[in-house]
Amino acid sequence: MKLTDEIKGRIAAAIVADRENYPSDNKHAVSLGISASVYNSVKKGNWDRQVSDANWLAVARRLGVELMQEQEWTAAETPTWVYVTEQLSLCQESGVSAILCDIPNIGKTFTARCYVRGHKNAVYVDCSQVKSKQRLVRYIAKEFGVSNVGKYADVYEDLVFYLRSIDNPLVILDEAGDLQYEAFLELKALWNATERLCGWYMMGADGLKEKMRRAIESKKVGYTEIFSRYGNRYSKVTPDDEREREKFLKGQAAIVAKVNAPDADIMKIVNVSGGGLRRVYTEISKMKESATASQHTEPSVRQNRTAQN
Repeated sequence: MKLTDEIKGRIAAAIVADRENYPSDNKHAVSLGISASVYNSVKKGNWDRQVSDANWLAVARRLGVELMQEQEWTAAETPTWVYVTEQLSLCQESGVSAILCDIPNIGKTFTARCYVRGHKNAVYVDCSQVKSKQRLVRYIAKEFGVSNVGKYADVYEDLVFYLRSIDNPLVILDEAGDLQYEAFLELKALWNATERLCGWYMMGADGLKEKMRRAIESKKVGYTEIFSRYGNRYSKVTPDDEREREKFLKGQAAIVAKVNAPDADIMKIVNVSGGGLRRVYTEISKMKESATASQHTEPSVRQNRTAQN
């Protein structure tokens, strides 16, 4: 696919917004996975023949910029949003750690990504993409703007040194249940090396809780210590009671729908979605695409009627 100037402009705008979260252009360039020369070209607006499509795509992926213009999604202050944001703030400000284990599709990931975009020294990690020890640590280093190439031991030491040197770093570990055993052990080592100087927040569905429970019961080395370092408890947003949970989910769906589609039939969206936020997004997108298509066809219909008359 050819990257148009409009797409490149949106990527460049995302770079400018993301720059506020880094102490220097060099750190930001490293986090984006591009060279200093490429970074400077983008910063100065010198795009033609200076930045390859591969570089643009890499940056777009890192910053979550969609190449196809999608429905704008406004963050809504759902109970999940408020709860997770408060926990992330506490972990970052106090250098403590916590685990959130809850059902999927309630807005955990969306909230975490939004938090990172608005807070310095906070990074988001999708652990399903970096399951091994080396990939995990190298990815965290890159996100903070620390070089992630070369000997693993050097990358690890440089990352620890950096985390101990900056103000209130926070690492959000989403889909943590996908991590391999050696990666879990390395998280314990990183926690030990940055105790009270870096906040760690682990997120996952019920599978993460079950994985840790089995490992602790079977006395697998490291898991009891990890659980202790992450607060000795599993946080949860949704109610345990099935009826209360259904009310909770539909309430969240209504909040999101009202913010993103205030003129729509909110209860219809809520009932169709069953409270799942991904389905809410799908229904709103379909509704707005239909409205856009109608706007494009109505003029031609009127023109045809005029011609016939």
